[in-house]
Amino acid sequence: MQTEPKVALVVGAQGVIGRRLVEHLAELGDWDVVGLSRRGGTDSGRVRHLSVDLLDRDDCAKRLGELTHVTHIFYAAYQDRPTWAELVPPNLAMLVNVVDAVEPVAKGLRHISLMQGYKVYGAHLGPFKTPAREDDAPHMPPEFNVDQQDFLERRRQGASWTWSAIRPSVVCGFALGNPMNLAMVIAVYASIAKELKVPLRFPGKPGAYGSLLEMTDAGLLARATVWAATDERCADQAFNINNGDLFRWSSMWPKIARFFDLEASDPLPMSLDTVMADKGPLWTSMTEKHGLEPHPYEQLVSWPFGDFVFSWDYDMFADGSKARRFGFHEFVDTEKMFLGIFADLRTRRIIP
Repeated sequence: MQTEPKVALVVGAQGVIGRRLVEHLAELGDWDVVGLSRRGGTDSGRVRHLSVDLLDRDDCAKRLGELTHVTHIFYAAYQDRPTWAELVPPNLAMLVNVVDAVEPVAKGLRHISLMQGYKVYGAHLGPFKTPAREDDAPHMPPEFNVDQQDFLERRRQGASWTWSAIRPSVVCGFALGNPMNLAMVIAVYASIAKELKVPLRFPGKPGAYGSLLEMTDAGLLARATVWAATDERCADQAFNINNGDLFRWSSMWPKIARFFDLEASDPLPMSLDTVMADKGPLWTSMTEKHGLEPHPYEQLVSWPFGDFVFSWDYDMFADGSKARRFGFHEFVDTEKMFLGIFADLRTRRIIP
């Protein structure tokens, strides 16, 4: 018995989300995968990569217009900008360019998966209603996640494909050169603290140390994303996807410190973007001393993203029960997730 072919187009294939999604699809064995990114990638097996400028409409039309066999688009691309309003035009344009290029030629297109986040609920603006639910009332724009979903809902009218919107918390996994990678922020911060023989102090706002938080493991997210894209019950639905447990930095931070053989001393509010700005030469010497892979310090971690996450002096979590009601029941222990990622970074010789 033959099954219908499944061809995934993963947009943003080199990020912490897209990289793990490509790996998961390849592991499943019955998908052909095309990964899109600015950097491209190395082809292997049923996975091939394309280097595309998603902001260039003509480049998208030229390079993506030949992808006639795509059945599923998994959109996880992101362009950073200084303000919330400035985020909207480029991030909406990239999605539109991809859909405009692929939809007309991919006659077998069945689903478009949109990666979002808790910004849909206003989580980035300040204290918001928790646990956040998928049907919560919208907040005052601008917000590119909302504009992207509005675009898909309009485009969906009369189309044969369906959509899903996936809303993770902070996603943790392995990726290099990715601005939204909290695990890398913590790992490099702790490694430098150890090298300098100073305790590992929580650098965020005082109130953030005791707030209730949750995370989303990149592997769990990949499995949930494919589930939502292939289960008919999930058509045209949004889902919060999280590990399933809550924690406070006040309990997690000492455990992280122990992994790095550090003392977790009293928190000390400080901007990582400021205090880590001069550590490039130190990291270069650490790379030589410990035999690490030679990744440029400025491309290894985004300190402003760490400052952003550690500034949340309010609860940050959402209700994940809708996904369970629709059939997805996986969960991940967040402490084990963090320690597993740090161990993996050591194995890869990214940190000492």
